[in-house]
Amino acid sequence: MALTGISLIAFLVVHVGLNACIWANDNGEMFNKAAHFMGSTVVIRIAEVGLFIGIILHIIQGLMLEFENRSKRSVGYQVPMGNRGSKWYSRSMGLLGTLILLFLIMHIYHFWTPSRLGGIGNIQALQPVEYNGKEYHNLYAEMITVFQSLLVVILYVLGCISLAYHLMHGFASSFRTMGLHNQRYHKIIKATGVAFSIIVPFVFAMMPVSIYLGWIR
Repeated sequence: MALTGISLIAFLVVHVGLNACIWANDNGEMFNKAAHFMGSTVVIRIAEVGLFIGIILHIIQGLMLEFENRSKRSVGYQVPMGNRGSKWYSRSMGLLGTLILLFLIMHIYHFWTPSRLGGIGNIQALQPVEYNGKEYHNLYAEMITVFQSLLVVILYVLGCISLAYHLMHGFASSFRTMGLHNQRYHKIIKATGVAFSIIVPFVFAMMPVSIYLGWIR
């Protein structure tokens, strides 16, 4: 669980960095080129298979852990500890993980399937755009189109909030499970985890908000 969690944290770093290219104000050229590199490089495509395997394993392990925890204590404490015993988000990792899974399905439908499979349902194959005589999928135009819907923007922001709270517990917990837990490193890892859990989901959330409000065109 910790190992797959850390691998997904590493993926988030790459993903947020690539998506931040939309703020280059170059009509999507930098973003489309970066997305093309990620989609056409053999090593990246192999890593993508590993990513999906990691996501599936993380989900299965999370469900198993949730069921195991519930089965070991069928009757709750007589006096609930509340936040004195643990933070609410650490007790709600199953719920937060489920919300993130639903968000992930929507995200894959909006962007991964058009760029990899040519579109599913109402999503049509992406029209190419040309830079210096070379054609690229115009994922930037897809983002602009998808985030014209206020409902979609709200769902994405809620998904990012769920991710933030999931990371708030999962980041430090993953490293602690891997054995990096002592007085020297604990405060550093905890502070890094809090910063990561706030900054990365915030940047992700600002992307649909910026497009919907017309800050990016």
